[in-house]
Amino acid sequence: METPAVLINQQVLENNILRMAEKVGETKRVQLRPHIKTHKNPEIAKRQLDSGAVGITVAKLGEAEVMIDGGIQDIFLAYPLVTTDKLNWGLSLAKTIDRFIFSVDTFEGAERLNQVAENRGMTVEIRLEINTGLNRTGVELEEGVTFAESLRQFKQLKLTGIYTYRGSKLLDGEATKDTYSAGIEEGTAMVGLAKDLREVGIDIKDVSVGSSLSIDGVLAVEGVTEVRPGTYVFNDAMQMSYGVCSQVDCAATVLVTVVSKHGKRIVIDGGSKAFATDVQPTKVPTLISGFGCVKGYPNVLFERMNEEHGVLLLTDEEIQIGDTLELIPNHICSTINLYDVYYVNQQAVAIAARGKTQ
Repeated sequence: METPAVLINQQVLENNILRMAEKVGETKRVQLRPHIKTHKNPEIAKRQLDSGAVGITVAKLGEAEVMIDGGIQDIFLAYPLVTTDKLNWGLSLAKTIDRFIFSVDTFEGAERLNQVAENRGMTVEIRLEINTGLNRTGVELEEGVTFAESLRQFKQLKLTGIYTYRGSKLLDGEATKDTYSAGIEEGTAMVGLAKDLREVGIDIKDVSVGSSLSIDGVLAVEGVTEVRPGTYVFNDAMQMSYGVCSQVDCAATVLVTVVSKHGKRIVIDGGSKAFATDVQPTKVPTLISGFGCVKGYPNVLFERMNEEHGVLLLTDEEIQIGDTLELIPNHICSTINLYDVYYVNQQAVAIAARGKTQ
């Protein structure tokens, strides 16, 4: 096993899967539909399903195709499609499994999906995405009823639910580490919209919210019907910084080798090609120190990196050239996407859905 390499602790992984399934199952009213963006592997998805998940969530058609090839039969594509080629691709995939849910967030996107579905003689299930503060895709919350009513004209589209991804770090529009209250706010807003939609005759069955960070808060809101956490299977330094897990709950680490040492500065063979950089250190409210945690060495700072070099600063640790270290990245999801395989009990396992940008 050459470094850098991703190691997966199978027992911790299994514990994380079971813990989340039990937490959601205890509500007796909320279903679990995990996002596969973290592990990107059909076999782990099947373990989640075997533990009680009703289906999975994906962001790309390529991911959906890998999961379908792996035997998954219930998929929510939480990403809008607008081009004819991708719409046809999505509809072709939808015909091969029991349930495939599409996402819309613009009138133009809905119109295009309806036209391609009509051309193929298909009726498709859709969810309407709502913007609850992250400000990327999604209809504004206050426009949800009007927009949903405009979808009535599209005979090939069956609106069954609403969903959001808030980022789990906002409370009253401000950054926060109070993930429970943020989850309450997120869930309450979406349940309120669902109530308004039902009052105008739109039969909303699914209110899909939540992430690994906000899970406790959204589960406490009566009326939430589904949650879509993803990171929980492996966890990472960001989850630790928010207090939703501890280091023993982190199933994935990056194994690296010390290749250089100059005084208190050591260099590892993992840089930005080995560790994701989308979660930067010392940013409010996360307040992560460095680009990851070094297992067994809490005072070592992962200060910076270039493409091939990671620079760590020591205090009084006895770390030498040739030593191997295990690091927990700030963000495990996008770190996993940098690798072709991870090692589970020293056996290479293909990250089958990595790199699926379409």
